[in-house]
Amino acid sequence: MERVPAASTVQPRLHRVEAAAELLGVKRTVIYEQIRLGRLRTVRLGRRRLVPTEYIDEYVDLLKRESETTAS
Repeated sequence: MERVPAASTVQPRLHRVEAAAELLGVKRTVIYEQIRLGRLRTVRLGRRRLVPTEYIDEYVDLLKRESETTAS
């Protein structure tokens, strides 16, 4: 029988824009600008725009790559 983790240990995989902003340490308007520029991808669920965890990770990787190229 497969063990189901307790609810408190389950991490959400889809984040509201506000939660994504908090995770990244930026303001909500910055997130919307990055979405508009195509730098941060999102998914739609009904009328809601959500940011999957892996898209947040991709965005952080993009920022790291950009930082490395400007530092060289």
